Amino acid sequence: EVGLVESGGGSVQPGGSLKLSCAATGGAYSTYYMAWFRQGPGGDREGVAAFRGNGVSSYADSAKGRFTVSKDFDKNVLYLEMNNLNAEDTAMYYCASNPGNIPTWDAPLRKEKYEYWGQGTQVTVSS
Repeated sequence: EVGLVESGGGSVQPGGSLKLSCAATGGAYSTYYMAWFRQGPGGDREGVAAFRGNGVSSYADSAKGRFTVSKDFDKNVLYLEMNNLNAEDTAMYYCASNPGNIPTWDAPLRKEKYEYWGQGTQVTVSS
């Protein structure tokens, strides 16, 4: 069984930065594919960034140039470093994962692809 626990959310002013963490249990193979999603007030859950076990990453257009996804393989922790935040980034941010035997990378930012989800961490960008 895979467990995902997000942390690092909070309130920040426009232009600020935050670094989210997703601590995963279940082993490296069980969390070969990992991703960050977000859901704003009244909106759908959308993919932000994804990471696969060979180090390749994928980003939504809204995240490119501002967000960086990375993973500490020893600790099995996925990170999302977010810079130059704006009000449109306000959302609940969720971590998701799949084991290596589930085809995921054909559409790594689609929420329907992922089996395991964390509870989320809130990010609020406001002046």
